[in-house]
Amino acid sequence: MFFVSLHLENNKLIINMYKTLFLIAALMATCIQTNAQSSTATSYKGAENANPISGNIFCADPTALEYNGRLYVYGTNDHQEFITNHKKGDNSYGSIKSIVVFSTDDMVNWTFHGTIDTKKICSGWINSWYKGYGVSWAPSVTWRHNAENGKDEFFLYFCNSSHGVGVLKAESPVGPWKSPNKELMIHYDTPGANAAGTNANFDPGVTIDENGVGWLSFGGLGPSTLMPNAARIIKLKPSMTEVDGSAVVIPAPYHFEANELNVINGKYVYTYCSNWASRDDWSTYKNEHSTTASAPGGGTMCYMVSDTPMDPNSWEFKGYYGPGVAGNNHSHLQKFQGSYYHIYHDHGSVLLDAMKSDGAVDNSAGDYRSICVNKATVNESTATVNPVSLTIAGVKQIKNMDPYVLQEAETMARSGGIEYEDITNINKNTRISTLGNDASENMQVKMVASSWFNVRKVDFGTGAAKVTVRAKGTGKLDIRTSLSPRGTIATLEFSSEDMEEKTIDVDATKFKGVKNNIYFVVSEGELYVDSWQFRHETDGINEMEAYEPVKKEVYDLSGRKLTNAQNHRGMIIEQYTDKNGVKRTRKTF
Repeated sequence: MFFVSLHLENNKLIINMYKTLFLIAALMATCIQTNAQSSTATSYKGAENANPISGNIFCADPTALEYNGRLYVYGTNDHQEFITNHKKGDNSYGSIKSIVVFSTDDMVNWTFHGTIDTKKICSGWINSWYKGYGVSWAPSVTWRHNAENGKDEFFLYFCNSSHGVGVLKAESPVGPWKSPNKELMIHYDTPGANAAGTNANFDPGVTIDENGVGWLSFGGLGPSTLMPNAARIIKLKPSMTEVDGSAVVIPAPYHFEANELNVINGKYVYTYCSNWASRDDWSTYKNEHSTTASAPGGGTMCYMVSDTPMDPNSWEFKGYYGPGVAGNNHSHLQKFQGSYYHIYHDHGSVLLDAMKSDGAVDNSAGDYRSICVNKATVNESTATVNPVSLTIAGVKQIKNMDPYVLQEAETMARSGGIEYEDITNINKNTRISTLGNDASENMQVKMVASSWFNVRKVDFGTGAAKVTVRAKGTGKLDIRTSLSPRGTIATLEFSSEDMEEKTIDVDATKFKGVKNNIYFVVSEGELYVDSWQFRHETDGINEMEAYEPVKKEVYDLSGRKLTNAQNHRGMIIEQYTDKNGVKRTRKTF
């Protein structure tokens, strides 16, 4: 009995000992995991999500264009108001005087190019309230090749609050932009526009049809009724910077704002956001217009189709395609690489909610929006658009990233703790926190210890032999396959006050095939990272250090080929073949 009792007591001791050991092991595992996680800055974008396109910049009212294999997205710079308000309070939009620019070639890894400083560009406009400049919201963009002068021309339209529409012009999608006019292109005195004291002349939507003719839709904030009659369309002169004749009404049912235009298979497709008026009179509208479409909900994206846009009676209401997002929406329908995408802003802002949950911003902060993208289904033969499913997961990556071409550090799928600076270190009375950097200039990513960015689906092929990173500062930059230090597969060390290109050998077996994620993490110090590029395995053949180019082509930062680089302002990209026949890429002034 004593033996049994002792045996049981021993068993209890052993069990308790195991429990203690398991508890200690669990605590150690938790500590290790916590330390690994706490060693990197917080990201407010989901690890597997493609939405929003930026995990650290608030922006809204998107528009887009495709150029040279890239999709360029422009939006209202909500982040400027966010910083001006000290990261708290509601977004009044009154401090927004710039436009953000992003681009991608794979729909997941996005390059932040910076901002278009509309305040600076339009500072000479007359009559700031009536025809001049005050703010810049809701851009719309298009481009064309001008056969007469042989140049590609880009046009960006934006609204000055509700007073009218201005236009900027450039020769690349990132600028530099100039104002061809000294006032708003559309204002209260424009023939056919909404008169002062009635509705708004804002939210432009531009397109160029198959005959090369430009059209612009605008208007909104009419009475909350079935037919507010606030939507307008007007023809543009060949210059694209002046109107041609009078505007006419687009009879858009339950119209509120957020106008955009597309041309699909020769048909003009007009999209807009609906209001919140009662739908009791919809049956009457259906009978009068012989439509089978259901009444759109409040704040949904609707569309109409016409063959003759200047004939109000030609516009046919087709229904809604974009669900509501807890407020008024603003979207753009864009075809890119053979597929259509619904580009819109998240009014509820999952990004803002994540920041609030982490205590990174004040709980009073509200209405700071984020741009998102989801796939759209369009029947081009009938110009019909199916309802889009809005998901935070977003779209799939359409191609792998090529690490053997020069990649800007501002290109990323996700990040934590980073900031942006232009190449001049913001010496011209601007601050990085307001995103006051010119999109046409070179950019850097400011990174302190624990900050990071990552790119997705990087295809190293048979293996990389070297990596070159251009940066300045003092610190260590890890290249990892995960955020954990255990995922480190290469490290570069910097100690320079000036930008330098640092090249190191890497283990080709670790940089081989497609990597779902590659992280660039500053583990020590503070760095300003500009760009990175890998080189293929050399099979033991040592490359000569002489980089004298034999054949050279020069591009601006948007990828536009330059025929006379001497006349170009700022950073350029040189692609050349050296004396050894090796193709190289470098950035220089």
